[in-house]
Amino acid sequence: MKFGQLLSVVIIAGLVGIASNIGYTYLTTERPNSDQLKFEEFLNKNWEDTLEKSPLFASLLGDKRFDDKVSSNSVEDFFLNRDYEKYVLDILNSIDPDNLSSDDQLNYRLLILDYETSLEGREFPSYYMRLNQRGGVQDYYDMGNRLNFTTAEDYENWFKRVQGYTQNVKNSLKNNMEGLEYGYTQPKLVTRGVTAQIKGLLEKDIEDHPYLTIFKGSFDVMSEDEANDLLNRVKTYIAEELNPAYQALYDFLVNDYLPNSRDSVGISDVPGGKEWYEYLARYHTTTDLTPDEIHEIGLREVARIRAEMEDVIESVGWEGDFRSFLEFLRTDPQFYYETGEELLQAYRAMSKEIDMYMPTLFNKLPRAPYGVIPIPMESAPFTTTAYYNSPSAGRPGYYYANLYQPETRPKYEIPVLSVHEAVPGHHHQIALAQELENVPKFRNYLSFTAFVEGWGLYSEQLGESMGLYDDPYDKFGQLTYDMWRAIRLVVDTGMHYKGWSRQEAVDLFLENTAKSPQDISNEVDRYIAWPGQALAYKIGQLKIMELRDKSKEALGDKFDIKDFHDHILSFGSIPMSILEEKVDEFIEENK
Repeated sequence: MKFGQLLSVVIIAGLVGIASNIGYTYLTTERPNSDQLKFEEFLNKNWEDTLEKSPLFASLLGDKRFDDKVSSNSVEDFFLNRDYEKYVLDILNSIDPDNLSSDDQLNYRLLILDYETSLEGREFPSYYMRLNQRGGVQDYYDMGNRLNFTTAEDYENWFKRVQGYTQNVKNSLKNNMEGLEYGYTQPKLVTRGVTAQIKGLLEKDIEDHPYLTIFKGSFDVMSEDEANDLLNRVKTYIAEELNPAYQALYDFLVNDYLPNSRDSVGISDVPGGKEWYEYLARYHTTTDLTPDEIHEIGLREVARIRAEMEDVIESVGWEGDFRSFLEFLRTDPQFYYETGEELLQAYRAMSKEIDMYMPTLFNKLPRAPYGVIPIPMESAPFTTTAYYNSPSAGRPGYYYANLYQPETRPKYEIPVLSVHEAVPGHHHQIALAQELENVPKFRNYLSFTAFVEGWGLYSEQLGESMGLYDDPYDKFGQLTYDMWRAIRLVVDTGMHYKGWSRQEAVDLFLENTAKSPQDISNEVDRYIAWPGQALAYKIGQLKIMELRDKSKEALGDKFDIKDFHDHILSFGSIPMSILEEKVDEFIEENK
């Protein structure tokens, strides 16, 4: 399978290498196998291709065959991957899906849709637009924190990966030089975030260098002499090879790229940008909604949620206007912890409380555990309030909380964030998908953004039945987050399609949410760097809520919320159109 739709929370570079260049024996369309046998063989071969072309992903799954390899971010590999996707579609189009089992008909539909969507995206030069202050070429070291190092070989392989990744730093320099020449640049504010992070790397003393940190654990599995030898080799490499590569990239970005890149924030301002954004809207929502239609849905949702927020304000007896209430929430000390440690303990306590309610909403729970840990301080100032990383081999899932400037992170966000990022949100859905049995392996890791993030936002509403929002301020926090996702539809389409400025996007947030200016700035900058992704949350949530209400109306007393939830999560991540089909089947089966 191609890697573009693999679990988005596992932030890994794209596929590498066309099969003919790395020793694959292609299946042919002339083999005398039945369509069923041919498809089964292809699924197995395609999964092996995926692991070999996505070596870090393979390592996360516990497959150690490629532990010394990295994926490439070169332009050449982008087009090799395009050719591989064409090959896959040729094979799939040679198979008649009517001749497949019912289960494999679904597998076929998901696979062909995944590859068709990815191939369409190859029309746009994303290799010129990969600078991102939320992660990228500047923080590959962080991927090591998701792996287990239990042998000397593990550390030696990671060193080989760091050495291999240096070429990606050099590729980034080449790609961005070409992008600048052809008019494809990221906005200045995105580049400034990236350069600040690279500068932070370069200013670190070698002993405290983020790329060295992983290797300090080698004393647990090596002799002292062996570990010291490894550390000395790594230090020399950082000083003589890795840092100079980062320095060259940094110098170019600061001296050439920044002065000559665009001040505008929307992708519509690069060549072919309008069409590119239309594609991204379809890709992330798995619908045919246009940016204009999505913008209007956002405006309607903003108005609806604003009315609910006004009701909460009235219920607490607030005598001022809406804006003064928001200012009260942003500034009153009662809503904030003084230290990051207090904030972290509050996140952990809330997660334990939610765990107790899970059996009231689900019959089936995942086996994989999850933990609540801080976002690394190196990236915390540049990233959002929280995020989630899925379980990998030997490691649980992790709900990451941002402890930077705790005085800007209100208590009333904790319940709604926790149901979204951990359970019943991302951890519950993603871990269940990874544990699906009797499906091809690609199904365990397939990720359609509208489903994954739509489920996360839908889960926020489930906090109501758990009693998490009984306090009106916590309820306002939940509405703030629902409003946040509604505003995303407006500002993402506004900035990338309708010519909005960054300040217009910030102002809409300030006028309608209690989120802090720090959070709002980070969020808006995220949408600027990652066009279209923010559309998935609300579009997916609205579809899941629509299908739940449809099931309730059709089944009446026979409707069971636990059965409904188990059913829609039993397929892994699927597009919205297929989800609707599966809910129709649920209704028929339960009438």
